[in-house]
Amino acid sequence: MVIRSETQLRQMLESERTRLQVILKHSGSRGNEHTGYGNHMADDATEAFDQAMDFSVRRSLEDTSREIDHALSKLDQGIYGVCESCGIRVDWARLEAKPEARLCIRCQQRSDFGR
Repeated sequence: MVIRSETQLRQMLESERTRLQVILKHSGSRGNEHTGYGNHMADDATEAFDQAMDFSVRRSLEDTSREIDHALSKLDQGIYGVCESCGIRVDWARLEAKPEARLCIRCQQRSDFGR
């Protein structure tokens, strides 16, 4: 999909936000009330692993949802697509691939590699 306008990016962001909200709403968090009460230590370990994985996935979805909200806020303010680090315009190809991107590719690479 080639995106040519901020209107299309907004629609894509809003659609993705809605999709994530539905997933989060229906991904009821399993509690740890049964961990440690199985018949076998391996069963308990599997349950603990599953709970940790569920938590990690949910947290990632929540983080992405917050990033999308931030991008939509920047659209509303008229400052969408500007790198939050160096202030240059973020390339459209990057925004098409990751519309919630806060940084241009150069600043993102610096951030990822701790420079």
